[in-house]
Amino acid sequence: MIQHSLPRGLAILVAASLAGFATPVFAQNVPVPKPAPKAREGGSAPTSAPLVTGATQAPPNPVIPDPNRNVPANIFATFDAGQKAQAAKVSTYLSSLQTLVGNFVQVGPDGSKTKGDFYIQKPGKVRFEYESPSPIAIIADGSSVAVRDRKLATQDIYPLSQTPLRFLLSDRIDLLKDTNVVNVSADDVFISVTIEEKQALIGTSRLMLMIGTKDGQLKQWTVTDPQGYDTTVAVYNLDSSKKVDPGLFKIDFTNYMTPPG
Repeated sequence: MIQHSLPRGLAILVAASLAGFATPVFAQNVPVPKPAPKAREGGSAPTSAPLVTGATQAPPNPVIPDPNRNVPANIFATFDAGQKAQAAKVSTYLSSLQTLVGNFVQVGPDGSKTKGDFYIQKPGKVRFEYESPSPIAIIADGSSVAVRDRKLATQDIYPLSQTPLRFLLSDRIDLLKDTNVVNVSADDVFISVTIEEKQALIGTSRLMLMIGTKDGQLKQWTVTDPQGYDTTVAVYNLDSSKKVDPGLFKIDFTNYMTPPG
C-alpha cells in the first residue's frame, strides 16, 4: 500500500482514520497518515429550527482532548439524571438534522491541519472534500463509504455499518440505547458524549461528539483508533436548511477502480 501524509482521518464522521474502524471491501490504494503522538480536550447540544450561522465564520481552533484523559470502558456504565439529560439533548439534536452543510478543520494524529467542506443528507449520506493540494474526498452513499484519492485515481470502500459515520448519519438515534456510551460530561462550553466500539479483529475505538452548551450545535468530534491515535474534526459555518445535490453522494466505481493484483 502506498503511504503518504495526506489527510484521511475524517471518516471517521466524521470521519477519521477509517482503516481503524473497518476492513476494506476492495483492496485499493489510499494514502494513510503515519500515526504520531498528539494532545487534546472537548462537548455540544440540540435545536429544532433550521440552523444558518449567518456571517461567514473564521476557521475555529479544534479543541484537542487530553491524550491521558480517563474514559471508563465499562459497557454497563451508569449515568446520573444530569448525564442522561445531556445525552438526550445530543440525541434529540442529531435526530433533528436531515441535512447539514458547512466547513471543517481536521487535526490529524501528527498535529497536521487540513480544511475542507462537508455535506450531509440523512440517512446515511455524507461527502467531505479536502482543500487543495489534498486530492482526498470521502463519500458515503447510504450503504458504503469510499475514501478516494483523485490524484492516484484509487479508493478504498468500507461498509457504512462498520464506521463511526453511522452515528452521525442515522435518521434517528438514542445514544444511550443505540450505542455503547462510556462517558458523558458537560461544562460551560461543551457537552461531550463518548461512544466506544469493540471489534474482535480490530480492537477498541472511540468517537467523542462535542456539542455547544449554549447554542446546542455540533462543534466537533474526535475519533480514537485502536492504537490510541486521535483525529479531531471541528465544523463551522453550519447550515441545516440548504438543499444538497444528491449527485454529491454517488460513489464512482468506474473511474476509481481496484488496481490490478
